Amino acid sequence: MPSLSEIVDPSAIRLDVAADDWRAAIRAAGGLLVSTGVSGDSYTEEMIGVVERYGPYIVIAPGFAFAHSRRDDSVRRTGMSVVRLASPVTFGHDTNDPVTLVVALAAADDDSHRKAMASLAGLIAQPDRRAAMDEAATPQEMHRAFTERAAEPDRQRESTTPQTGPAQQSPSGDGTAATAAAAANDTSRRQEPEEDTVASKGFILTVCGNGLGTSLFLKNTLEGVLDHWGWGRFVRVEATDTISARGRAQEADVLFTSGAIAEALGDVGVPVEVIQDFTSSGEIDDALRRVYAVDTSEVPE
Repeated sequence: MPSLSEIVDPSAIRLDVAADDWRAAIRAAGGLLVSTGVSGDSYTEEMIGVVERYGPYIVIAPGFAFAHSRRDDSVRRTGMSVVRLASPVTFGHDTNDPVTLVVALAAADDDSHRKAMASLAGLIAQPDRRAAMDEAATPQEMHRAFTERAAEPDRQRESTTPQTGPAQQSPSGDGTAATAAAAANDTSRRQEPEEDTVASKGFILTVCGNGLGTSLFLKNTLEGVLDHWGWGRFVRVEATDTISARGRAQEADVLFTSGAIAEALGDVGVPVEVIQDFTSSGEIDDALRRVYAVDTSEVPE
């Protein structure tokens, strides 16, 4: 799989670009994909269409929009473009507006960009790296901010990290099996299940409009928190699209997604957790504690 440095072409980076609205911002980023031979104009319009259909879920972190769509016939290879706006633009997101940085992805297939996406998610989560993106004076500086090796993001609440896995479904499906953790007898950090919690099937879905972009950001951050808890070996995470999510929801403990996608999904029969900042370990930590009834009594304010 190509790395982030291979996917982000320095010639597909523009700084201080004027855009009157979010459509113009996406067209600016899409135009760079066109000029570098990654995709055609039709793909740019597809990226705009995604927001028109599903709302501003592509604004996955404060000030940051990740434009993408399913590939069309004009996508020749996998590539990304980066546009920093001269003035902030409103996309309509409740908490992450206004946007100053737009990254556009065109993926030639479902898999080749996954490594790069994981790297990008780690970078955006780092305040110092995000500051470097905001302050870059040249496209070359911006390229370095995007492609230098990401440090391991800090994990929160280390003193209250759960030491046992989630309560697992028994083979009969009655949800009465003991926890699957190695230290299964240590239940001091678990509460009695609340009404909206579930016996774990060991599976979580992250959902976006196409299953190729923002859901991968969310998957990466979620897996980081699970690994930090020691739950990574017990809970599998898969990124998917809205259509597949409706059909597969009953396989999962919970769906993680944006507010706009949650509204589009409607009632899928399992809990749906809305995440505002897809790069925030703390927000996802909170959501996991709600879903699995992890005791928060020792968590500092």
